[in-house]
Amino acid sequence: MSSYMQNVGVKLFAKHIEDYAPQDPMYEVYTDERGRQKRRRREIPPGLSQRDAKILKSVQRRAHYLDKSFSFCGLRFGWAVIIGLIPAIGDFADFILSYFLVLRKARQAELPWWLVRRMLLNCIISATAGVVPAIGDVIVGMYKANSRNAILLEEFLRIRGEEFLKVQAEAGKGTRGGKLSEKNVEQVKPGAGMETASGNHPSTSSASGPKRGRKEDV
Repeated sequence: MSSYMQNVGVKLFAKHIEDYAPQDPMYEVYTDERGRQKRRRREIPPGLSQRDAKILKSVQRRAHYLDKSFSFCGLRFGWAVIIGLIPAIGDFADFILSYFLVLRKARQAELPWWLVRRMLLNCIISATAGVVPAIGDVIVGMYKANSRNAILLEEFLRIRGEEFLKVQAEAGKGTRGGKLSEKNVEQVKPGAGMETASGNHPSTSSASGPKRGRKEDV
């Protein structure tokens, strides 16, 4: 892996491994003009193909339901904690759900191997913690591996979208160049999912712009 992508990977992973209670992968909290806190659907980063935008929304939704779909006494938890309480098979079932519903779906976005490995590590950490007697399920509920993976995916796709928009801007000016080397472009894959029937990237942007969902009270 090149030094640029290695640094990107380390920063992405370090940021969320240190964040003991990751944010909601589906919603963000904001303050309206009256000073009230509300939540809204997280924006899809600009510059993504419709395919990548759809994958990201699906992963965000699934991670939210697995990690933060319920609230009790101010604590948010999801189906992952409830399923993990099932004797003998709960923790294994949690790992299977995390892999098939979140990680495998995320891989459809043509992610580099180093990012897939880090997301898989999150699943393994959660599954391993779950077998700890008494406090295992509490750790799983606080670690929220699915939310971490959804946010890692979002931030990687944000980089992909930004690089695609740069490529489009340079193409419009008739210039070439950019921050990424050819090797890094192969990993980030700006414009991935936008291929035409001939297999080439379109010359004009079909990127998805920022989208907001319905606003809700927190």
